[in-house]
Amino acid sequence: MKPNLIKEKSFHFAVAVVNLSKTIQSRDREFVLSKQFLRSGTSIGACVREGINAESKLDFIHKLGIAQKECDETLYWIDLMCATTYITQSENNIIKNKAEELMRIIRSIILSSKKNLDSSHS
Repeated sequence: MKPNLIKEKSFHFAVAVVNLSKTIQSRDREFVLSKQFLRSGTSIGACVREGINAESKLDFIHKLGIAQKECDETLYWIDLMCATTYITQSENNIIKNKAEELMRIIRSIILSSKKNLDSSHS
């Protein structure tokens, strides 16, 4: 079976989110922002998995659209945690680069899926 790039990357991103969230909670005793970050950051992979098991191409596009929104929300929490010094600039750079890469991949998949859907209806 061929590996699924977005499935793998979103899972590895979720692992990084869990680990960074644990670090923030233990180092800074901060639980509100880190929990929001944890929720949205791990939700990306869950939505991708739901999309992989979608009932139709439209359902797939919808599920990946939700993953894209969760990814954007995660980027917001990353920016906020960096601006409020709950994460270091180094931690910010690492996790933000991973989130932005996921966002690019998800957007690309959505766009190509929509294009394929439109061309199959022509």
